[in-house]
Formats: sequence, C-alpha cells, structure tokens
Amino acid sequence: MSRFLFVVPPLVGHINPLVGVASELESRGHRVAWAGVPGIVRRLAGPDAQVFASPASWDDADRPVRPPDIRGPEALRFLWERFLVPLADAMADGVREAVPAFRPDVVVADQQAPAGALVAERLGVPWATSATTPAEFTDALAAMPKVAAWNDALLRELRLRVGDPEGTADPRFSPHLVLAFTVPELAGHPARGGDRIRWVGPSLAARPAAADFPWEWLDPGRATVLVTLGTANADAGGRFLTACAQALRARADRLQAVVVDPAGVLGGGADGAGAVVPAGDLLAVPAVPQLRLLRHVDAVVCHAGHNTVVEALWHGVPLVVAPIRDDQPVVAAQVCDAGAGVRVRFGRAGADRIGPAVDAVLYDPRHRAAARAVGSALRAAGGAAAAADHLEQLLEDKEQG
Repeated sequence: MSRFLFVVPPLVGHINPLVGVASELESRGHRVAWAGVPGIVRRLAGPDAQVFASPASWDDADRPVRPPDIRGPEALRFLWERFLVPLADAMADGVREAVPAFRPDVVVADQQAPAGALVAERLGVPWATSATTPAEFTDALAAMPKVAAWNDALLRELRLRVGDPEGTADPRFSPHLVLAFTVPELAGHPARGGDRIRWVGPSLAARPAAADFPWEWLDPGRATVLVTLGTANADAGGRFLTACAQALRARADRLQAVVVDPAGVLGGGADGAGAVVPAGDLLAVPAVPQLRLLRHVDAVVCHAGHNTVVEALWHGVPLVVAPIRDDQPVVAAQVCDAGAGVRVRFGRAGADRIGPAVDAVLYDPRHRAAARAVGSALRAAGGAAAAADHLEQLLEDKEQG
C-alpha cells in the first residue's frame, strides 16, 4: 500500500478529474488524501475524503473578482498576480503540514496549485503534475518574451517564499510525470513537457447528483442541444445565454435545448425546480447531471472549458465553442483544428451567428465524424485507470532508482 497526496486549487474543473484517479487508487489498496479547501473537495470527492485544509476555507469573498472585459496579457496578469500566486502562498502552510502528517510516497500537484510541487520538491517527496487543461503545453508566451520573463520572475519569487531556493524544476511540469487529461489527437504536439507527458484522456468518475432533472421532458425524436458555460462564468453569461435561447427557440420544430442557467436569466428559476421556459422547447435549469445527460445530446454549445469539451467529445458530440478567457481560446482552437466544432465570438455573437453554428455541427457530417474520431482516442487513452498505472510506475521507478 502506498500513499498519494493530491494538492488541488478550489476549482471544480481541476478537482473533478482527480476524483476518479483517487477512487481508482483506493480500489487498488492505496491511501489517498487531499490538500485543498475541505468543503469543495468533500463535495466532489465524497464526505469521507481525508482533507488537509489548504487553505482552511475559500469563500466568495476570498476569490478575486476579475473584470469581465479584460483579455490577453492583462487577463494573464490578473490570473497570476491576483489568484494563482496569492493562492499558492495561502496553501503553502497547509501542504507543509500535510506532508509530514500523511507521509505520502507521491504528491500529485495540480498545475494551478504550485505550492504542492514546490513544497514536495523542498521536502524531497517525488511529485507528479496533474494537467487538467492543455494550455500550458502550448507555450503561448513564447511570442511574448517580456510577458514570459515577468511570469518566470513571479515563479522565482514564489519559490523563494515556498520552495527550495536552489530548486530548478518548473512547478507546472514535474520532472518525473505529467498526467495530461487529454490526447494528442485533440491537443496536438506539445511545445513543453516532452517525454514526461502521459496522455490519459478524461477521468470520468461518478459525481454527486445535481438537482433532479426532468428526463421525461426529453423528446427522443428530436435533436437535443446542451448549452453550458461551466461553473465559473455565471457572471459573464447573461447576454450569451439569451442569444442562445433566441437561436434555439427559432429551431424548436426540429430540436430541443437544455440551458444551464444558474443565475436564472432565462426565467427558468434557480431553485432546482427544473422549470420549463414556456416560449419554445427550451429547458432552463440551474444545474444538470452533465455526464449522464451527454448520452442524450447531439450538440453542445459551451465556453470551451476543457472538462466540458473532452466530456462531450468522449461521447462523440460535436461542439459550438465560444471561449471567454484563460485557456479557453487555446482549447477552442484545438476543437476547430480537429474539425470537431465551430467557433463563435462570445462577446459579439448573436442569435444570427449562434443558430447557423449549431446547424453546422448538427447537420454537417464532417463535424460529427471528427468528434467521434477524437472520442475514440479519448476513450482508448484509459482515463483514471491509466493515470493510476502511471502513478504506480512512478513509485516503482523511484524504488528501483
């Protein structure tokens, strides 16, 4: 029996892929613990998960509010200066306490929780990287040397505070193992990470049940379109969701739509009642059981969040992608390069653009064929079981070395 400590940020999309890996490791007799925000981790990994508070809590007041209109280098600056670096500083003490208390054989650190990698390196514990998005593989800052130098300086200063001042490893790329929850058929050839990357595809584990979903509402005789902007974009999505609703209601004679609307901007209610919007065949609900629903879906309109993209493609479902920020433009470009979807502009697309894009992915067989081809690669990659295999191999290599 070995021990694995998962270090994760308070972000649903970064925790969910590791939930399946943790379950797989435990089924093989290993012990798993987490360093993260207890409430969020236990909500996703189960109430019995062993969690070392790091930090102890993460309320809405703790999360920096990013202006919705910043893009490009300014968005990156906000992400690192206002979120990732302060979060790493806040997490460091919790990780430092977790390692001697749990005595892990391996630390698995999310790329957006660099405190895990830096503390593990300082304490001499082998560590692996969890890459829940392929954005870091692209080396997007190569064309912006001044921005890249600024980013490197931030990481050096963070290392001096949290890690081993003499260390050299990039905390986003373990020198031992990088678990990539995607495949090259979607992500393309990586510019960074090299032979340390192991492509495992999405880790699709059972998740806590969402609010009751009215399955009887679905009409199997018509195409179904799912519209979702993920868990972190409710503040930015009102105009876009309204435009999607207009486009999809205009096609009610041939399709039905399910719109994830946590803020209730479409009048569907935010209390989990699953109310149907009466104008057209459109269901607006605050949350959906996404993995189960994708089995019934013919197209997805989304923000190009990586988890939503790979889960849709795993089911062979083509996409309309409308990236908002962060890694989403990178993921959207990968979807389009693979032929598995169509891109629209989040800030400008109206019903007149969204509707034809939905028509394209529903009725152009090339998009569905491409989605199915990528889906085959994602399923063949092995998911949580493959990730667990690689973590066990890392342990074996360290013991032999």
